[in-house]
Amino acid sequence: MGAANFDVQAYKETTRVQWQDAAKAWRRWDPVFDRWLGEATQLMLELAHVGQGTRVLDIAAGSGGQSVEAARRGAIVLATDISANILDEAAAAARAAGVAGVATRVMDGESLDVEAGSFDAAISRLGLMYLPDKLAALAAAGNALRPGGRYAAIVFSEPERNRFFSVPISIIRRNAELPPPGPGLPGPFSATNLGELLEGAGFRDVEVHRVAAPLQLSTAAECTRLERESFGALHQMLAGLDGPAREATWAEIEEALREFEGTGGFAGPCELLVGAGTK
Repeated sequence: MGAANFDVQAYKETTRVQWQDAAKAWRRWDPVFDRWLGEATQLMLELAHVGQGTRVLDIAAGSGGQSVEAARRGAIVLATDISANILDEAAAAARAAGVAGVATRVMDGESLDVEAGSFDAAISRLGLMYLPDKLAALAAAGNALRPGGRYAAIVFSEPERNRFFSVPISIIRRNAELPPPGPGLPGPFSATNLGELLEGAGFRDVEVHRVAAPLQLSTAAECTRLERESFGALHQMLAGLDGPAREATWAEIEEALREFEGTGGFAGPCELLVGAGTK
């Protein structure tokens, strides 16, 4: 499907439903996600100048691991997402961590219903690449920031540097006979030009860092289970296959991921981009 006939509203509704359904499963994997993304998360918060009393807008917050980390620094956080269920998990995570200062609100990341200039920082962890109109999303984030406020985001770098995810996607595309994603469409590898996006949205002092973040688990089977339980977009890609074909595809994915098993367990190749800019 090309960008010209891409149904944005249908995509957003499908995404909302995916996260409504996957919310509890995603939260169960939070300890893995927080270890995996921990270094990049701390860098994102540093680049956003998050500290005591910082007013932070977390966009596409998911189950809120980065919101909790911001609150641990003394920030006041509004965690937003298109899914109410995933925000319930974020609120539960904040309570479990014993941090105050995390509020939640259902909100579209491209249309932020907040007062202009009311935040010191805006952050997004693995959310920006799934927003259809990234420049509109970044403009909305910029509007929410005070002059001199900072925006920072984490996204995946190129597919060949993220084979823990690109290998399963390639297998699913082949088995489901799906075309490659059209240019400009949302997806896990659609924001590899993060610096250009930030500059195009008018941010100043833009910087982008590459962070090696191998996904470390016990086995390829565990990685397959994580992706199967938590990555709703993969289920959407598999929707055209019948049950046996889906099961065969997951078995093929697990077999392919065994390439990344070694004596120390499973280490799925992953590289993240952490970018930031000033309003």
